[in-house]
Amino acid sequence: MKRVLVTGGAGFLGSHLCERLLQDGHEVLCVDNFFTGRKENISHLLGNPFFELMRHDITFPLHVEVDQIYNLACPASPIHYQFDPVQTIKTCVHGAINMLGLAKRTRARILQASTSEVYGDPSVHPQTEDYWGHVNPLGLRSCYDEGKRSAESLFFSYHRQSGVEIKVARIFNTYGPRMRPDDGRVVSNFIVQALRGEDLTLFGDGSQTRSFCFVADLIGGLVSLMESDSEVTGPLNIGNPVETSMATLAQTILELTGSPSQIRYLPLPTDDPRQRCPDITRARTQLGWSPTIPLQEGLEHTIGYFRQNLQI
Repeated sequence: MKRVLVTGGAGFLGSHLCERLLQDGHEVLCVDNFFTGRKENISHLLGNPFFELMRHDITFPLHVEVDQIYNLACPASPIHYQFDPVQTIKTCVHGAINMLGLAKRTRARILQASTSEVYGDPSVHPQTEDYWGHVNPLGLRSCYDEGKRSAESLFFSYHRQSGVEIKVARIFNTYGPRMRPDDGRVVSNFIVQALRGEDLTLFGDGSQTRSFCFVADLIGGLVSLMESDSEVTGPLNIGNPVETSMATLAQTILELTGSPSQIRYLPLPTDDPRQRCPDITRARTQLGWSPTIPLQEGLEHTIGYFRQNLQI
């Protein structure tokens, strides 16, 4: 049994990670300031004697004793991270400094939940970990994109200077139960609109692509990275390499929901990447990990969750 800290543990990914760690026999401290995290995501865990919930903002120091740290705290959808861009940068940078300081003091291994957004609007496709990215440092998305890039720099600086055991995962688009219906992400947007019989709002001409990884696969990748040999620091792309256009995604969700909704086309947002697809060769070779759940199966689980929670 390890004592594991999960920051952002009441969020979409964090709550699934807390569940997985408890199933694996660990003691879990879930830390969240509930800016985007929700208590209902982890309410079913509160009766577990090996689970503890703490309301805390990681931009302030945290004094606990742990063996491992998963640093997931940060709003991850454009609607949420652009709501308070200064706080987003503080969470990425001050939060990373505080969690790395904790890891240094306790000699804990620490994993950073980085993002495919470090690649910006990529000129290399699919994206490999040695690609430096094409990011607008002054744009509306820069609070998140550059914040996460800075966090990666901090992680490797602490590793080189102080010997902190680090793991860096670059997470690509992930979906599944417990996504917020108001998070502005394309999967949740399309599903909620389809279930409510509203027009599906498709930005651009629908030719832009993403790769969608079901949450259970993603969590498996994070745990595999954390438990890998200490020499495997990353960054490692964790995502599904199967590419899907937004138009195809919209049509698939309409078919799975049986919705009469139509598709409405809107202008493409500023700095929205045209392509996003991971090269997961390193994850396959260094972790023996690759996703197994196909998009249609994952969407069916996700649609079922929204049907139940939206009572539609």
